[in-house]
Amino acid sequence: MAYLLQNGRPVLASPISSGRYGHFTKTGSFKTLEKERTHYSSMYGKIVDAYGDAVVADADADMPVPRGGKFIPAPMHYFMRFNGADGMHAGYLPGYPASHGCVRMPQEYAIAFFNAVKVGTPVTVFGRTPAGRYLGQSQSPFMRGGNRFADPRFGPRFDPRFGPPPPPWWP
Repeated sequence: MAYLLQNGRPVLASPISSGRYGHFTKTGSFKTLEKERTHYSSMYGKIVDAYGDAVVADADADMPVPRGGKFIPAPMHYFMRFNGADGMHAGYLPGYPASHGCVRMPQEYAIAFFNAVKVGTPVTVFGRTPAGRYLGQSQSPFMRGGNRFADPRFGPRFDPRFGPPPPPWWP
């Protein structure tokens, strides 16, 4: 989950997809370094053949490209860089950590975050990627009471003087 705070109080909560195994999103305290509404990755994307059909859907820019094909950078619209090449941006959420370290969120939430934050806005990343998915376990860690760091019920604690956090803003 990503939470947008104003005056220490949560005003928006968004589901996310963070860094997958081997590309974990770094935890810690950061600041928004830059914002770019229409950003494309220089490192990740897909490789298509001469007909435009995807040959490698999750490609690195340095992978070989077939004759007549090309590398197409991944769109990362409403990009808010906070650590190295990592940032928050609009993207696909498959329901588990799937990025190369960025924090993906649905476009409508990425737009809201993008419009609310400025360069220099603090960003705190906490938690860790559940390992079960990568060890061949088919059952969700939420269902078996597994990884409390991946379970939204164990998210950040909010100041009780301001009441409970608002419910998620999606159906």
